Amino acid sequence: MRIIKDAVERKNEILDIAEILFTQKGFDGTSTNEILEAAKIARGTLYYHFKSKEDIMDALIERHSSQLLKASKEISEDTGKTVYERIVDSVVALKMDRNGKEIIEHIHRPQNALMHQKVQRTILNGLTPILAGIIHEGIEQGLFHTPYPYECVEMLVVYASTVFDGDMLDINQQEYASRAQALIFNVERLLGVESGTLSFASQIFKKETEG
Repeated sequence: MRIIKDAVERKNEILDIAEILFTQKGFDGTSTNEILEAAKIARGTLYYHFKSKEDIMDALIERHSSQLLKASKEISEDTGKTVYERIVDSVVALKMDRNGKEIIEHIHRPQNALMHQKVQRTILNGLTPILAGIIHEGIEQGLFHTPYPYECVEMLVVYASTVFDGDMLDINQQEYASRAQALIFNVERLLGVESGTLSFASQIFKKETEG
């Protein structure tokens, strides 16, 4: 008896299988036929959901971005943590694990510049209000002092997503560390706190460096 699955379930199943193959063999090393064979579906079924292998990768990127932003938002709303803890953990939640390595490499390819831009736009539009909400709480608690919490976070996210992207600027490890310190230094002034108050945020960049 043939098992009939709804469109959403079938689409996610294809994405799950493709992600495993991309992680194991790389995007270029995985053929459409291998995805078909692993998913045990006909070619027509695959093309009903996706136009090409590139379309599958695009869908994986969108799914990952959505999942990461959801996790970030859930952390930001965890009142069991301090404002400072939620700021760091909300940002760290956006970092892909080793299974996302192939996705990151795909995004940074020159021919995928538009997809790269789309991901950056998604992060900017998704992370900014999340962090701004935490900053608002910090203001209410007397931790931060700024009349422009949203704009401050927006500047932070735009700068960070450009300088620490790994593709936009050609900087070495020392320059990376220097820019991280400079960013924290200036964000402290934007938020109206004493120097050293946000030194905890260095965790974000340290984990990025180690990863």
